[in-house]
Amino acid sequence: MKFLLYVLLALVVVPLQTTLLHYVDILGIRPDLGLVAACLVGFLGGELDGLILGLLLGYSQDMLSAEDLWVNVVTKGGAGFLAGLAGRHMAHITPAVLTVGLAIISCLSSGVFLYSMGPASLEEIWMGVRSTVLLQAAFDAAIGAGLYMVFRRRWSDDRMVTEGAL
Repeated sequence: MKFLLYVLLALVVVPLQTTLLHYVDILGIRPDLGLVAACLVGFLGGELDGLILGLLLGYSQDMLSAEDLWVNVVTKGGAGFLAGLAGRHMAHITPAVLTVGLAIISCLSSGVFLYSMGPASLEEIWMGVRSTVLLQAAFDAAIGAGLYMVFRRRWSDDRMVTEGAL
C-alpha cells in the first residue's frame, strides 16, 4: 500500500515540479518538491521509506528533465535516507527541528549539484553558495514547514510532543 502511495506521489510531484513550478520562483530559485517530499517521508516514516521515495522521485525527475542523469537519484535518495536516520535517532521531532533538518539536507543536496557543475575557483563556489544554496535551503524549509502545518493532524504521532514549537 505504501509503495502505491509513493508511486502516486511521484506521479503528482514530478510533473508539478517540472511544469507548474517552472513559473514560480523567488530570485530565480524554485522549491524542490521532490526533496521536500523525500525528507518529510524520511523524517516521519523512517529511512527506508525516505530512501525508496527519494529514489523514485529522483529517477522520475532525471528521466523527465534534461539535467545530468543520476544526480537527482543520488541526492533525493540520500536526502530521504538521511532524513530518516535523523528522524529515527531524535527523541522528539518538533516542527522547528524538522524545518532546520530540512534546510541542512537541502544545503547538502544543493552542494552536490554545485559540485557536479564543476566550479573553476573557490570564488565561484562561494558565489553559488550565497546566491543559490542558502536561498534554496530556506525556500525548501519554508515549503516543508508549510506542508507539515497543513498535514500535521495526519502526521502527528507521539514523537511530536511540542506542537506549538514552530
